[in-house]
Amino acid sequence: METVKIRARAWGNSVGLVIPKEIAEKEGIKPGKEVEILITKKTNVLKETFGTMKFKKSAQEMKDELRKELYD
Repeated sequence: METVKIRARAWGNSVGLVIPKEIAEKEGIKPGKEVEILITKKTNVLKETFGTMKFKKSAQEMKDELRKELYD
């Protein structure tokens, strides 16, 4: 089993995925051969996490405390 990141491309009214030649050769994939693909969406971890964590203090209060510790 091989893991590779590829970019989906427009293919008529569909979306196509092109398997790099090296991977196809290594895995023995030839035209007409049936393959199974596991699809996982690339995500932005920071975007998912932002706003989900709850703090007792606001961001401004935390920045003010940090500045006070660093500069006083």
